Amino acid sequence: MAEGRRLKGRDPLGLRRALADRLLPALVAAMALLAALAIAGADGAGRLAERWQQGEAGQLLLQLPRETAPEPVIARLEALPSVTSVTPVPDERLRQLLAPWLGEVPSLPLPRMLAITLPAGADHQPLLEAVQGIAGAQLELRSEAVRLAMRLADGLRALSLAMLGLIGLVGAALVAVATRAGIAARRETIVILHELGARDADIAGRFARRLGWLCFLGALGGLGIALPALWFLAMQALPVVLARDALPSDLPWPLLALVPPAAAVIGWLTALITLRAWLRRLP
Repeated sequence: MAEGRRLKGRDPLGLRRALADRLLPALVAAMALLAALAIAGADGAGRLAERWQQGEAGQLLLQLPRETAPEPVIARLEALPSVTSVTPVPDERLRQLLAPWLGEVPSLPLPRMLAITLPAGADHQPLLEAVQGIAGAQLELRSEAVRLAMRLADGLRALSLAMLGLIGLVGAALVAVATRAGIAARRETIVILHELGARDADIAGRFARRLGWLCFLGALGGLGIALPALWFLAMQALPVVLARDALPSDLPWPLLALVPPAAAVIGWLTALITLRAWLRRLP
């Protein structure tokens, strides 16, 4: 074929009528909503795993009998090279922690609790040996609990990422179906322009740009719906998980901002590949 001609005009293929501007954006909006939830889930699981990991290297709790004087124990433990600090936990704080389960019990005898701070990667063995020499002492080792929690967080993050990949594949399939519907609606026009020497790249490019724009608009709408939902979930979950109110910085804004451009790229690339593959089969 001789050098192809460029397509002239704003919409020579009639794509504004052939490619629905309501159904596809609505479907992409639903995909974008799910993608935003998956991104927030993966980011939240990652932050939670990081917090648990820091907590493992942070404070351990040592329980002492009520009759044991804490000062000698504190001095003994602070002398260990693997211990950063040892701080008594006030009785009032213990009563606050027990209040949700036991209510207000001011007369309940409570054990003495010491918060032991360890540096990251510290060896627990010297601490364990020191605690064994203290009568009635019980050390709360959270390594196993943290390990299970980390496994859970990693599983949630992997599930969220797998869900994100599946959403991308479903979105690409939707665009491919929309592209084929557009081809069916404008087959005669495409064939005539192709026979007249219009370049395949121009024909495919117009389809790709139109579908990429529709995907961008749909994803933008879906993200607009997702943001209030994510903020509501953050306000409900963070006081329970992290014991503080939600902040705007708790949402993964950079990753969420990538949803509309990513949808546009998926739509553009899928339409381009689908139509160019169809054009190659023309005589």
